[in-house]
Amino acid sequence: MMSNRIPTLEEVALAAGVSRSTASRAINGGSKVSPEAQAAVDAAIARLGYIPNRAARSLVTRRTESIALVVPEPDVRVLSDPFFAATIRGINSALKESDIQLVLLISQPGDSSARISRYLMNGHVDGAIVVSHHREDQLEELVLKSRLPSVFVGRPFSRASELTTVDVDNVAGGRVATEHLLSRGCRRIAHISGPSDMTAGEDRASGWRQALAAAGVAPGPVRGGEFTSVMGVAAMEDILAEDPSIDAVFAGSDLMAVGALRVLEKHGRRVPEDVAVVGYDDLGVAATAMPPLTTVVNPVSEMAKWATSELLFILGYITADERHAGLDTAGVVREGNMIVLPTVLVERASS
Repeated sequence: MMSNRIPTLEEVALAAGVSRSTASRAINGGSKVSPEAQAAVDAAIARLGYIPNRAARSLVTRRTESIALVVPEPDVRVLSDPFFAATIRGINSALKESDIQLVLLISQPGDSSARISRYLMNGHVDGAIVVSHHREDQLEELVLKSRLPSVFVGRPFSRASELTTVDVDNVAGGRVATEHLLSRGCRRIAHISGPSDMTAGEDRASGWRQALAAAGVAPGPVRGGEFTSVMGVAAMEDILAEDPSIDAVFAGSDLMAVGALRVLEKHGRRVPEDVAVVGYDDLGVAATAMPPLTTVVNPVSEMAKWATSELLFILGYITADERHAGLDTAGVVREGNMIVLPTVLVERASS
């Protein structure tokens, strides 16, 4: 009868013909292990079916072989917004060749940052990736205080020079979206803006204003809030009530744009004949909208890959030569700790 007992480290060492300490170093990636000893230990592990004790290993290496994804958003949004699905896909793609596990930390509305702070500071993970952070979260200070190696996806509001960050050029994205609307003759261009407590919302609105100013065109109405379709509906209703003459809308996200499309249809406005609409993200919602949305690509999955690669490099899990393996480096700009990916406009029927 086959035994279900898990082999011990001592049995691996005996089978490999090495000392227990040598077997331990070989299993845990330690130095001072000859190629012959390493090969013997690897063969013994395969033959015996030995499974390393991760808890014991972490005591030796002081590593947990896990990283955290910190998301300061309500769980209902995390589970429904395609932004977060794309983020997780990108991180998992970057981790697929490693044994490192991903831990998801969701901060509920009203939560104190103390809970996340304790988790990050108490050695539960080796590093963290922070996404969708807001001004009041104060995650920049929390991360710096914890001294935990971390990478932000999206430009922080403060201490940016001290934090490794991966972002898309949101100002350029807002500008190219607005320039596209101007090129088709639109002159009353409204904006449904993202949250004012997120740099993405501020930067996309800034790009909208820059393009209008360069063209000598007065800004249309602005309404906004969270990157949701519900907010898109409310904002579009307010904009039409303020200025029924608008002929275009640049929405800060595709979900917002989809909400705007519903309102325009309800009010009998044809898209794009009466009102042209451009969104931001291109995470799947845009292509299935009616009509399909012209939008600015937000390379969320690629940003998550970059952030994970940077974190693994900082932690010493990968080498400098492996740092950019599998990443699209075309048009990517690095300035200090900031990595900025380029924007691309995808034209569809809504404009």
